[in-house]
Amino acid sequence: MSTVLITGGTGLVGRALTTFLLKQGYDVIVLTRKQPAATQKIERVEYALWDIEKKEVDIPALLRADHIVHLAGAGVVDKAWTKSYQQKILDSRTESIGLLIENLAEHNHHVKTLVSASAIGWYGPDTKPGFAFTEDDPAAKDFLGETCKRWEDAADKAETLGIRVCKLRTGIVLGDKGGALAEFEKPLQFGIAAILGSGEQMVSWIHLTDICRMYIHAIENSVMHGSYNAVAPQPISNKTLTLHLAKRKRGKSFMAVHVPSFVLKLMMGQRSAEVLKSTTVSCAKIKGTGFTFIFPSIDAALSEIVRKEKQSTTNQS
Repeated sequence: MSTVLITGGTGLVGRALTTFLLKQGYDVIVLTRKQPAATQKIERVEYALWDIEKKEVDIPALLRADHIVHLAGAGVVDKAWTKSYQQKILDSRTESIGLLIENLAEHNHHVKTLVSASAIGWYGPDTKPGFAFTEDDPAAKDFLGETCKRWEDAADKAETLGIRVCKLRTGIVLGDKGGALAEFEKPLQFGIAAILGSGEQMVSWIHLTDICRMYIHAIENSVMHGSYNAVAPQPISNKTLTLHLAKRKRGKSFMAVHVPSFVLKLMMGQRSAEVLKSTTVSCAKIKGTGFTFIFPSIDAALSEIVRKEKQSTTNQS
């Protein structure tokens, strides 16, 4: 089978995708800044070093790749959006893929496909009820919109090397091993379902399993090209997501509490705009390529996530 080289392979999506690829018979190389501890390594995965700031990368590992999946990037909501951290968010996405493309251009490579992460941060807030953004809509003029535009433009440069480029504009990824859902679950430990702001803002989400399957679909479907929205068919409001999760986790033993917008703004600064923003995104284009969702509804997604969490707890006890 082919070899897939992954940047950002130690993150939530990267680790899950690696497991999926191995099950499908692919060889996997993960580019990493330092070798992970033995307990963090995944069996049958090769780990190769790179240093974006020093513009260094393991060339032999890069040249063994048939496909590249670009997931690397500093966390968008991990830290306050100072000017320096905003620059880090951008550079960690654009300079990293730029480093790979520069080195591929200098060597005889056999990379057929680059599938790059992007984000629905490309889009601004919803404009009217019933409206859903499609891939043809322009990038928003705010920080995340501009970042996503430059992120995708950087990936597109691989086309000059004869590499097919796909970009997955990813929504909120829901899984049982961290990520966005872990933040929703924290208040539930105290019996509080924390609804953000009005709770009416729409959340375009995707289950971790489906986003991993979508990356493999993009690798294997040679007619796919350009940008695709990586979101489930049924966006939901923040309130609906929060209450559904609370019911799955605690039955009736919780209290729904609205966290006022001004509190979020005090706590998060500019980042609060992203959790308060309503963004309804269409997945019609990716479905048109033959992709089918295992978890199209929030009920199905949360049922599976809670089942896995309970299974994990049982196995550890």
